[in-house]
Amino acid sequence: MSEYITKPIPGQKPKIGHVERPWGQFKQYAFNEDCTVSLMEVKPGMRLSLQSHTGRAELWIVLDAGAQIQVGDEIKQCKPWEEIWIPANERHRLSCVGQQSCRVLEVAFGNWQQADITRYEDDFERTTQGE
Repeated sequence: MSEYITKPIPGQKPKIGHVERPWGQFKQYAFNEDCTVSLMEVKPGMRLSLQSHTGRAELWIVLDAGAQIQVGDEIKQCKPWEEIWIPANERHRLSCVGQQSCRVLEVAFGNWQQADITRYEDDFERTTQGE
């Protein structure tokens, strides 16, 4: 067991609540759950490292056009509001293939630590482990 697994990590995408209201609707991605939420923005032509994490699984919610997401060996052009589940230990990468920056909302389940990143490819020659 990895030293980075200190909180429960779901094996599959958690249930997303959907609530209707007279004014519209909303979704609840982590209802009363222990999680970390990050808003990632990637500049045109740029990409994150191809990476994995032992201590967390991630749900990515695409907010803008131009997001290309790799999970495992599958690479997909994503549309706004698409939801991508990334299990713990799965290789993944976000790239911006559009003319403007793209944003992805990340809801991470488990223990969010920069130290648990393993990089397989990196455009910026950063170390294979950690920050």
